[in-house]
Amino acid sequence: MTTTTVGSKQATLEQLTAEHRRLDEELRMLERRRALTPAEQVEITRLKKQKLLTKDRIARLRDAA
Repeated sequence: MTTTTVGSKQATLEQLTAEHRRLDEELRMLERRRALTPAEQVEITRLKKQKLLTKDRIARLRDAA
């Protein structure tokens, strides 16, 4: 692997990790509420799916090392 490829991979991992943290924080904020609207319940499902997809992308990048 070239230095540029390694740097690009590292940058992508950092972006995905930051995205995973952001999604996790959004989920925690919504889940703290006592009552959720149907739209908020749908949003929680969407965020969980997006978080899982991001986690999978992180794992694939790490495994490709």
